Amino acid sequence: MSAEAGKKRGHGPTSGDRKSKRKPKRKETYSVYIYKVLKQVHPDTGISSKAMSIMNSFVNDIFERLASEASRLAQYNHRSTITSREVQTAVRLLLPGELAKHAVSEGTKAVTKYTSSK
Repeated sequence: MSAEAGKKRGHGPTSGDRKSKRKPKRKETYSVYIYKVLKQVHPDTGISSKAMSIMNSFVNDIFERLASEASRLAQYNHRSTITSREVQTAVRLLLPGELAKHAVSEGTKAVTKYTSSK
């Protein structure tokens, strides 16, 4: 059996090239938004990729906790929809003192802006 006869059809150099050009799956992160907030607060400060990775993990963790708590609150009240009210209550339960107050005011501001733009 020759080397050519053993090859499968359709797997020549051109189709192999297509596979190697495939882009890896994009990883969704909050890096861009974390960076924008950093520049608003401290315009002259940078952030290393390791610190950015830690911040991204932190944001994912907090969002996960808030979503779980909001879901639990909706279930307790026999609701199938998480509204801004459940999210606000979850924020008040999970975040400490002043941080919760700021988060609630920023969230209220964002919801107001969203509803007025509709």
